Amino acid sequence: MGENIQFIDWLKLGLAVSIAKTVTLIVRSLRLGAASVLPGSIARRIEPKLLQQLSQQVKNGVILIAGTNGKTTTSLLLREILERKGYRVAHNSTGANLENGLVTALMESSNLVGKLDVDYAILEVDENIVPKVLNPIQPRIILCLNLFRDQLDRYGEVDTISKRWTKAISTLAPDTVVIPNADDPTLCYLGQQLQQKVSFFGLTEPERYLEAIPHAVDSIYCPRCGHSLDYQGVYLSHLGDFHCPSCGFSKSQPTLDSKEWQQVLIGLYNKYNTLAAATAAKELGIDTETIQATIPTFQAAFGRAEELEVDGKRVRILLSKNPVGTNETIRVVTESSDTTTLLVLNDRIQDGEDVSWIWDVDTEKLVARGGTLVVSGDRVYDMALRLRYSENHNGDNRANLIVETDLRQAIATALEHTPDNQTLHILPTYTAMLDVREALTGRKIR
Repeated sequence: MGENIQFIDWLKLGLAVSIAKTVTLIVRSLRLGAASVLPGSIARRIEPKLLQQLSQQVKNGVILIAGTNGKTTTSLLLREILERKGYRVAHNSTGANLENGLVTALMESSNLVGKLDVDYAILEVDENIVPKVLNPIQPRIILCLNLFRDQLDRYGEVDTISKRWTKAISTLAPDTVVIPNADDPTLCYLGQQLQQKVSFFGLTEPERYLEAIPHAVDSIYCPRCGHSLDYQGVYLSHLGDFHCPSCGFSKSQPTLDSKEWQQVLIGLYNKYNTLAAATAAKELGIDTETIQATIPTFQAAFGRAEELEVDGKRVRILLSKNPVGTNETIRVVTESSDTTTLLVLNDRIQDGEDVSWIWDVDTEKLVARGGTLVVSGDRVYDMALRLRYSENHNGDNRANLIVETDLRQAIATALEHTPDNQTLHILPTYTAMLDVREALTGRKIR
């Protein structure tokens, strides 16, 4: 298991893992949840170096995936690609992306004494803890998906996060592979500053430009000199083709030509997720045929364009937890012919307690198409007020707005208003998505 672990460390590692696995068994047996965080918390109290000890056992290295949106879909696609080639993969598939969740996921793939026998580990990591975990994990690949405003009450602005990422990544081994989003100016600049090997991903499809830059944009200024960027076009929020007329900073060339790749699931954001996973797989030596064969069979993770059948009607759950993500899910809804939408807004710790971000969402587009809008959640009245303010003064585009404080009743009401030949779209924040899935399937995802 590696000469670096001394005998006393062996004992502490084995004790920590065996106790954690016992806790996991108890929690799951009593149906108290998925035990995706608590075992790691307990184990790290016994052996604080557990994340390092487990990570260094992964045979072919750890792939770390960070960013505001898309971590779960990207990591699941990459995992399926690797498993199609016969590799064994550890993965924090429940989405528990803080340190305790990472440790729990690695222990899940170990035996009772903490021996890990996997080829790769794919770890989704919360953007705020990336600098803390890079040193103990020493990842082989770091995927930097995007940086948008998300939970400002916890994290702050994107430039603060990117500076911390750059400083931390720059200390890693030169053979570390960093894969940033070339279309995100902040991450593109990050990649251009690093001495490690850098391979960019991004879109090369001008025909998919938006007509105008959306209201919810975060990085339209040059990260090098602060001058306003000139955009040839934008694909999503501030992601697009850009250059700085002042200092010459511009978008780096993506490794893959996006026109040659189909995408998983619906929504342009999933094209980015597909390209990120494909670029990482190519860096790991996976052949194009295997990657292309995996994409059409990919199934959505819970709440990420997941489709269910409820009472004979189709339901699609589109996680909507920040301005950019919600604008994209609204785009999916408005481009469909479906007329009923359920929006569920919570403000719990995992969501972020500041819900002022909903005023940066282009809800006007949702209201303008008419149909039925049902709202629920802990902050139901905040969302209802946002939708009312989205109506024009003439009142000729007023949607049928239904406010329902009880989530189960809100779901039932939305289903009643959904025609048999249409799909009910549900746009929930993170904890709201967990509540929605429990109501629809009877199963908790914790």
